[in-house]
Formats: sequence, C-alpha cells, structure tokens
Amino acid sequence: MSRWPNYPSVYEINAWVWLDDLSRDGKRALTLGDVPQSELGRIADYRFDAVWLMGVWERSPAARKVSRENPGWQAEYRHVLPDYTQQDVVGSPYAIHDYRVDPSLGGDEELAGLRERLRGLGMRLILDFVPNHMALDHPWLTRHPERFVRGTPELLVGEPLNYFIHDEGEQPRVFAHGRDPYFDGWPDTAQLDYRHPETREAMTDALLSIAAKCDGARCDMAMLVTRDVFKRTWGGEFEPHWAEFWPEAVARLRAARPDFLLLAEVYWDMEYELHQQGFDYTYDKRLYDRLHGEDAGPVRGHLSAGLDYQSRLARFVENHDERRAQEAFGPARCPSVSTLTLTLPGFRLFHEGQLDGWRLKLPVHLGRRPQEPTEPGVREHYRRLLAALAADLSRHRQPLARPGAVLPPARHPRAGRALVAHD
Repeated sequence: MSRWPNYPSVYEINAWVWLDDLSRDGKRALTLGDVPQSELGRIADYRFDAVWLMGVWERSPAARKVSRENPGWQAEYRHVLPDYTQQDVVGSPYAIHDYRVDPSLGGDEELAGLRERLRGLGMRLILDFVPNHMALDHPWLTRHPERFVRGTPELLVGEPLNYFIHDEGEQPRVFAHGRDPYFDGWPDTAQLDYRHPETREAMTDALLSIAAKCDGARCDMAMLVTRDVFKRTWGGEFEPHWAEFWPEAVARLRAARPDFLLLAEVYWDMEYELHQQGFDYTYDKRLYDRLHGEDAGPVRGHLSAGLDYQSRLARFVENHDERRAQEAFGPARCPSVSTLTLTLPGFRLFHEGQLDGWRLKLPVHLGRRPQEPTEPGVREHYRRLLAALAADLSRHRQPLARPGAVLPPARHPRAGRALVAHD
C-alpha cells in the first residue's frame, strides 16, 4: 500500500461487540475470520483509511471477575443494558493478560487474515497498546515482579484502592494498581514500573510485537509513562536518571517499521511534548471540551496554533471514552460540530455507531450492546462528509514532519488542565 495520508480518516470498532452483533443472525459465535466480506465492504464504502479494532488482546480472567463484581460498573451496565447477564461482562480491553488476540475472537491467525482483507479494500489496521499497566493477574507478576510498582502492607492498609496482594508464586506480594496522579487505581490492573530499564525494554518488545500484526497503534494514556508524570505519580528516580521510554522505544520501532503510525491518547496539555517524543498524532481533547461551551472565542484561539502543530492532532466528536455526540452536543448542533471538527487538519477519528446517530455510551467491559435505531439524516450527513474528506487533495501533500523538527510551542493555546477518568 502507499504511505499513510497526512490526514487519515479512521473508524474505531469495538471488536468483541462487533462480532457479537454479526453473530446475532447466525447459529454460532463468529470470530474475526468469519466477518462477512459484505461487512468489510460496507465500512470501506465510507472511504476510511484505516480501522482501529479496539480490544482484540487477550482478556484477563481476574480482571473479568473484578468487572463483574464492581458495584459502580454494574450500575453503568444496567443503565445501558438493563437485561445484561454475567456472560455479557467480558472484562476491560485495557486490562491485558497477553498481547495475543483473544481466543474468543479467533486468535492471531484470524487477525492476520482480516488485516489482509482490509488491505485488499484499501484500509489499514490500528490496534491498542496499553503502556502504563497490565492485568492484575498478568504472568509477569509471578515471573518478573521487578517490572511492577511494589507496595508494602502499610500502603495496602492506608490506600486499599491503590494496592493489592498477589498471592501466586513463592510468597504473597503487594503491588500497585495502575493509575494516574489524580484518581484512585484501576482495580483490574497492575502498575508497570518504568523507572527500571528492564521494564522499558520489555514494553518496547511488546510494542514491536504489536507492530508486526498491524499498521499503527493507539497508545492508551501515553503521557503516564513519561518521566515527569511517572515520577510525580510514584516518586523515585529513573535508571539512568535521564531515561525516557517513548523516544527510545519509538527509535527502535522506526528502525523496524518506518511506516508505522503512532497515535497517543494524551491529556493535560501534553500534546506537544508527546509529538517531540515520537508520536505522529495526539488526541485533541482540548478542542472537544471547548466545543461544548457557548463562547466561540476559546475555539477560535485554539485553532490559531500553527499548521505544523494542528496537523498532528487527532480530532473527534466521540470515542469509547466520551459521550455519544448526539447526546453530548444534541441533534441540532451535531452536523455543524462534526463538520468543523472533522474537516480540520489532522487525524480524523470516527466511532462505531456515530455514523448512525446512536446515543448510548457502552461501558468497555461489556461484550454485548443494545440495538439502537439508525437515524437516516445522520448517516447521510456522514456519507457526504467522508466523501469530501476522501477527495481532499491536501491529505496527500508532503509527508508530515516527524519529531526532530522544532515546532513553536508558544503558539499552542494553553488554558488549564483537562482531566479524564480511565475506563
């Protein structure tokens, strides 16, 4: 295939739920190898450049148990899917047990076949990389406990939401749950320790293994493993003290796969910093938040940044972490908001169901969703919008300058800190 366009249009699909939907009319559960060619053709007709297949990696049995028993999450399940059962709770795709395709979805071989079929239709494949943490029963906790942030019995008593006991292996040990500096830990995860070179090396190898299976990676909460944020969260010092994970990992990745695309989920006005550390694109959450306001001034100011910076932002009006656009912005505003956002320079992210006007935000722990009606007017709006984006010649001009170029951070508007809760 030719190189990535400068401004790719990418379609996010919840892999587990998508396959459940496709299985409803059949007599058995479909896997990735069973996806009808007509379904891939339907997606290709919108002229997407890539599919982000969210949640293909092996789910954790222990994390699934947490998902099924967490009272707060259960309330979310009932709100969206009142008839949900325990079987519908498949566990978070961001509590990864192993970077291989979950057997329930068809395994690595079927993913490879699907990737080739997507390529035959002119679409690339993007998969998840979750650098900050693993599932709380990941095999490394027994085999390589030094790769994780350790705790003490005192910390477990004082911060029971941030630490847990792992009792497999020779003796029970206290480990930290994955978290960011502003919230309690995610109870289905174990925090990796990026202060240690061995952890950084192992996670670089994990990223390279993912790159062999796809054409790009969406990196979850990418700013959490930068040196400054990690030290603010966990204290201590890196070995060596100047080490950073992303520049080293990206250098190795680019040597092996120079055409590989890296998208960072990033908040707290750290977009520019993550560009400099190697990412092609970073989430533009700041624009999304400003579009909810009544005053156009902050949006206008945001868009005054230089084109070299704007071109490396990922624009969206919804994704699996945010409310559905029809609910968040309302049907009257959605056409103008989506047109403004998704015609800007940069990465254009579309979410499964967005093109049909769906309104229910599905918790990522669920493997089944309710059936929602399609809004014909919404579908037609996006069909016209995507056709216009595909015909935009500016997408195929000179390749984007990758990190190393000096960009003008002073032109990047900054207005406080945006926080986000992780699923």
